[in-house]
Amino acid sequence: MRSVWYLVPFMVWAPRSSRQAIRTPGCLALDTRKTRGLTFWTRSLWKDEASLKSFMIAAPHRKVMPKLYVWCDEAAIGHWETQSASLPGWGEAEQRIVSHGRLSRVKAPSDVQRKGVINVT
Repeated sequence: MRSVWYLVPFMVWAPRSSRQAIRTPGCLALDTRKTRGLTFWTRSLWKDEASLKSFMIAAPHRKVMPKLYVWCDEAAIGHWETQSASLPGWGEAEQRIVSHGRLSRVKAPSDVQRKGVINVT
């Protein structure tokens, strides 16, 4: 989050989106964490691409994602296939997002985001 002013709406929408994911058929696992400052991460495991897409296009996820454009100064997404039936560790997820992830557009990018770097520290 780029400001504490966005923390309250984020804390309203994030749990809604997490509950939606868990209830979506095909979601095998979901976990979130907070790291430095106002940095929040989500990792999820899906049975297949169709399950993930059905989650992405449904509310509340579909309604909240455009808000991140304003709320965040750094944002990234990573997507990869695995044969594992469990979530990767956070260390592996960080490595994967750095190597296979992509930056999301944000209205007020940080210096790191402007440089094209996915910041996991």
